Amino acid sequence: MFTYLNPDVRKRLIADGKLIRIDSDGQVIDVDQQEPPNELAINLMGPIPLPIKLPGVDTTVQWYAAVRSTELRGVEALASELNARGGQHLFAHLVSPLAVNSVLVVGEPGENPLVRVHSNCLTGDVFGSERCDCGPQLASAINRIGEEAGGGYLIYMAGHEGRGIGLWAKAATYLLQDAGENTYQANRSLGLPDDCRDFTDAAVLLKRFVGNAPFRLLTNNPKKLEDLAAHGLSQVTREKHVFGVGEWNKRYLNAKRDWGHKLAEEDLS
Repeated sequence: MFTYLNPDVRKRLIADGKLIRIDSDGQVIDVDQQEPPNELAINLMGPIPLPIKLPGVDTTVQWYAAVRSTELRGVEALASELNARGGQHLFAHLVSPLAVNSVLVVGEPGENPLVRVHSNCLTGDVFGSERCDCGPQLASAINRIGEEAGGGYLIYMAGHEGRGIGLWAKAATYLLQDAGENTYQANRSLGLPDDCRDFTDAAVLLKRFVGNAPFRLLTNNPKKLEDLAAHGLSQVTREKHVFGVGEWNKRYLNAKRDWGHKLAEEDLS
């Protein structure tokens, strides 16, 4: 994460084509420009071979790490200050303000590729919680993209925990849900939006990897298509993606269906 602290390493990555910068249209721009032309410019590092083993998944993908230039610039300034002060032991503080999204290139993407934009979920993706369907959706998306489609992309969005409210607030909503509220009511009880996720960076990354070509999106949430369309990605076909339904999350999934997710009764049976 701290390779930018060594200018020689950074120069080598740029020379090797492993570190680039893209604008809001996904086009490559000068990575050394001090002030990017707009705040949506993203620094992209990769590809990095990444062997993955998840339930039902055993494959190797190409991983790209992506971070907004504005965020990276702020963290770089703080890193330089800490380095000058001999405060390397404080480098862990740099992790908090830096939201690093990921692009996984699965297989050999062709025309009309299969795509999943997945919001990070520590409890589901890492702990294997059955209170949601996130973990099974993540594993099955990689499997579907690789096995069914032959290739495609998974965009993994950092900072989307709990539909954008963060892990601490999400823990509070779980306690409210245990007291009888559904997942959206719990957000409102905390004075938070039903869904405050921002898919702008996902749109920029898709413009880079897919361009303006058609692609198929694994989602049950029509709002995700609307958000991507607002950023110019309109040639998107939705494909249903229902996995991991169980006794623990049926109430949660029913609430999502009532909120507008495209889930049929038989999907939840």
